[in-house]
Amino acid sequence: MLVDLYTKKVFNMAYQFTGSHQEAEDLTQDIFVKLYRSLDKFDLGKNFTAWLLALAKNYLIDEYRRTKWEKRSRDDFEDHAPTLAGTDDPERGLAEEETRNLLWSGLNQLPAEIRMAVILKEIQGKTYEETAEISGVPVGTVKSRISRGRLQLAKILSQSSREGEHDM
Repeated sequence: MLVDLYTKKVFNMAYQFTGSHQEAEDLTQDIFVKLYRSLDKFDLGKNFTAWLLALAKNYLIDEYRRTKWEKRSRDDFEDHAPTLAGTDDPERGLAEEETRNLLWSGLNQLPAEIRMAVILKEIQGKTYEETAEISGVPVGTVKSRISRGRLQLAKILSQSSREGEHDM
């Protein structure tokens, strides 16, 4: 029952963290195995969804540290990413795809805790409070991480843009 209720949320988090459909599926299974083994540690007075998402977040960060995902290419992401809103303008579609690739590349370069905060808040649309609860840190820390993430991402994207201009 828990798997049926929460697979989509856990998978989406894993997919947004890794950018790889296959890795997200594998990690989702691993997270539910970890959940099963950790159920006895759950405090019935707490929010189960937040506890599960925090468990998933921690597992994803631990896996990131173990495998250094941020150093990998996003080739698999491109193979499985849904196409952007259908457009009859090929140039616009190409520009949108390049923008998406730049954003994922930039996210890839952020430290894990900052990247997770940005993904939860900006991509998944969580509130600061929800992001803080999932992350297990105060709201102020979440706001700080997101602010730093936005600044670092802007710097990364600006550098990428300048490098792209030099290539022409």
